[in-house]
Amino acid sequence: MTLQFPIREYAKFLPRKVADDIPFSKSQVPSLLDLFSLTKDSPQGQDMIDVINQCEFPPNKGETKACPTSLESMLEFVHSVIGSETNYSTHSTSHPTPSGARLQNYTVLDISKDIYAPKWVACHPRPYPYALYYCHYLDIGSKIFKVLLKGEDGDIMNALGICHLDTSDMNPNHFIFDLLGMKPGDAPLCHFFPVKHILWVPRPPVSTPVATM
Repeated sequence: MTLQFPIREYAKFLPRKVADDIPFSKSQVPSLLDLFSLTKDSPQGQDMIDVINQCEFPPNKGETKACPTSLESMLEFVHSVIGSETNYSTHSTSHPTPSGARLQNYTVLDISKDIYAPKWVACHPRPYPYALYYCHYLDIGSKIFKVLLKGEDGDIMNALGICHLDTSDMNPNHFIFDLLGMKPGDAPLCHFFPVKHILWVPRPPVSTPVATM
C-alpha cells in the first residue's frame, strides 16, 4: 500500500477556564480574527473559519459529535458516549521519527484481532489558535484494529485502522467517496488514523472465574 504518515504540529490545550471564556461561533468570527491578529484570507484565518463551520455543521445521521477545547471537556464527551463509570483505553498510530514517515510503499506485516469497541470516540486535532479537537462517534457499525506496516525505507508503523461497515447514511459529498470512486452504501469504508489522532474505547470487561464443584 502507498501511504504517508506526516506529523503536523497543533496548539496545546489552554486551561479550561480560559478556553471557555473565548467565544466560538460563526457570528463571532470577525472578533476572533481580531483577537488572534489574523485576516480572513490568511491560511490561519481560513483554518479558523473552516474549523468553526465544521463544528457548527449539524451531525450526520448516526453521528454524535463535539469540539472540546480542553482535556476536561474532551473527557466529559467521552463519558457521555461510552459511559461515566467505564474505564478507558486510548489508541493511536505510532510514528518512528519526529518528522513522520514520507510517502512510500508499505508491506502489511500483521493485522491484530479486532479491538474491543462496542462504542468509541475518535478525536481529531484541528488547526486552530489553541487546542481544539473534533470528537465524534458513528453508530453505523465499525471494526477497529492495528496494522503493522514496514516501509521501503525500513520504517515500522503500528497504524490504527477503522472500518465503517454501513456507509449508506454518510455524506455523499465527502471527498473520500470521490477519491475511492464509490457511493454511500456501496461497501465498508476503511481508513488509518493520522499521527496524533486519538481513539477512546472502553476496556474489555474482566471475566469472573466460574467456581467449580
